[in-house]
Amino acid sequence: MHSSKPCMAYLPWIISVGIIAFDQISKAYVSHSLFLGESIPIIRNMFHLSLVYNTGVAFGLFKNYGLVFVAISLFVIGYIVRDSISNQKYYSRRKQIAFSLILGGACGNVIDRLHFGYIVDFLDFRIWPVFNIADSAITIGIALLAYSLLKKPVTRN
Repeated sequence: MHSSKPCMAYLPWIISVGIIAFDQISKAYVSHSLFLGESIPIIRNMFHLSLVYNTGVAFGLFKNYGLVFVAISLFVIGYIVRDSISNQKYYSRRKQIAFSLILGGACGNVIDRLHFGYIVDFLDFRIWPVFNIADSAITIGIALLAYSLLKKPVTRN
């Protein structure tokens, strides 16, 4: 009988690569379709595609510290890769997915910083600063990781 367990070992890496690809393709599409500052309503007054270049971090904070953010991102990426390779068999599936989301998002944004000197943002919900797929993956990954760390394991008798 064939086990799917070896295939599952690659799932976190597949998720990370998928996030990077989806993030970069979506940024390239929006960058080639819109002018900087242009906004197209998808759902009027609720959701727009708006092309913004972000030289800071979340919400545009700490603008023009690009090299610092590249260094921090590369450290985080290196840590996650090393830790995932060393400890993957000890992580719950939830924790593996959380790290893969964070890794994919961090890689997507560091690619932008290295290539352009800024991050391409375009998802605009009008009540929140403009963001991208990588930011979403990082946020979901951190929330999932926090949930994993705070959730107490169930003991069975």
